[in-house]
Amino acid sequence: MFGLTAILKAVLHFYFNSFGYRLVMRHILILIVLVFAGPAHADISTNPVEIKEWKIPSGGRSRDPFAHRLDAVWFAGQAGNYLGRLNPQTDDIFIRYLDDEPGPHNLTVDAGGMVWYSGNLSGYIGRYDPVLDTIEKITLPEEAYDPHTLVFDYGEKTLWFTAQNANVIGRLSPKDHKIDIVALPDQFSRPYGIAISPSGVPWIAVFGSNHLVSVDPETLKLTTVTLPDDARPRRIDVTSDGTVWYVDYRRGYLGRLKPIGSDIKEWSMPSGSNARPYGMAVDSQNNIWFVETGISPNLFVGFNPKSEKFFSITPIPSGGGSVRHMHFQKETGQVWFGTDENTIGRAQVEAR
Repeated sequence: MFGLTAILKAVLHFYFNSFGYRLVMRHILILIVLVFAGPAHADISTNPVEIKEWKIPSGGRSRDPFAHRLDAVWFAGQAGNYLGRLNPQTDDIFIRYLDDEPGPHNLTVDAGGMVWYSGNLSGYIGRYDPVLDTIEKITLPEEAYDPHTLVFDYGEKTLWFTAQNANVIGRLSPKDHKIDIVALPDQFSRPYGIAISPSGVPWIAVFGSNHLVSVDPETLKLTTVTLPDDARPRRIDVTSDGTVWYVDYRRGYLGRLKPIGSDIKEWSMPSGSNARPYGMAVDSQNNIWFVETGISPNLFVGFNPKSEKFFSITPIPSGGGSVRHMHFQKETGQVWFGTDENTIGRAQVEAR
């Protein structure tokens, strides 16, 4: 019997003699491409939303936009050490560099137009006045050395923040700069995303463990809710009925917590365990929006809590890289986000 090698040599000899070297090699190359390239990518869009992105020339990981007005979307340049402002009506971009290089991680804007940012590498919260071009630095206690994500409560009486590696949650009074610190009991909890419920209670995603926590604004007492063992919640938001929603970065799940009774329900995301969900936001209809960052391009996904269905999937045009935080602007029905491709993006999630 002929061995496999002998048969293969005979077949190649026949083809080379019959069709010539170049034609045979061309056919072999085509076969290799078909075998190893896999199936062509199908259109993964489902009921897509309109997304527009602006490239930020300064680079520096433009992130965490906050849409303050129709003509002013502020964002942080974490690696570039700047505060930025985009006017989406004119496409103008303003950059205000921070000479002390504090690694601004996140920002928010108060009703008066003051920009509050976390000096993540320098242990302070900054307040920038864009009219006077002045910065006030509020130094945090040593135990809150790396302010992470900031959020105002309703009425802006308190600015709550997380400090991931310091393992604390803090609150700052904008009026007198009084600071309170709440330490998490576990050493590597890594408090991360934070959102305020309609009742004024802050909820925090504890990225280093399988927990969500809330803080009583009156007593500063912590309440801990345990999620499934392997869960790693990263960002969090709250719908108008007080229901808490989180994205599980490790397992690829969207989770819902009803605080009364601590009822938890989860849905596997469209990309499953590869989803790596990160930034999320809630619109005025209480739909949940988040980005799957483990997929290239990143996918902007919508979920309807009433039908309990994922109803919209849109690839991010720039690819995204990672979308770390998002902000819903009620006046326009738009979700704003930043990407690791150094773009500021806008998704039109509600008709206007």
